[in-house]
Amino acid sequence: MSECITDGKVVYFHYTLTNPEGEILDSSQDREPLGYLHGAQNIVPGLEQQLTGRSVGESLTAVVPPASGYGIRNDEAVHSLPKSAFPEDMEIHPGMPIALEAEGGAVVHCFIISIEEETVVLDANHPLAGVTLHFDVEITGMRDANEEEKQHGHPHEPGQPHH
Repeated sequence: MSECITDGKVVYFHYTLTNPEGEILDSSQDREPLGYLHGAQNIVPGLEQQLTGRSVGESLTAVVPPASGYGIRNDEAVHSLPKSAFPEDMEIHPGMPIALEAEGGAVVHCFIISIEEETVVLDANHPLAGVTLHFDVEITGMRDANEEEKQHGHPHEPGQPHH
């Protein structure tokens, strides 16, 4: 009997991510398989949940609703800031990710969605918030995580910097 995916395993898989219309949003097919530490919230919860108990060599299609993916879209997370809030020499463009410091020092990650005459419109929703995700997955490998990986909450691959 083959070993199953459980918490504390480093799992490797190839995937193709599409939206409900079948448009490819991302794929690992032209690169190395994605590696993640199962149980450490390295991937969206709905996909991690559907990989639990699977084995190397299995393929599956996982449909992940927004609440288990990148969240339900929150229209209140869209804000406008005056252009003057950005440094004059900063090159900004729609689609650009940006981190802002909120009151109390918290960092809020946003995306610029448009640039108007006097304002910049920002969206703190993930670009895939509100989207049902369709993953076609092939599990290609698995191993036990070492103690350092468990402490750090993600896999360390040979030749990669270990912060």
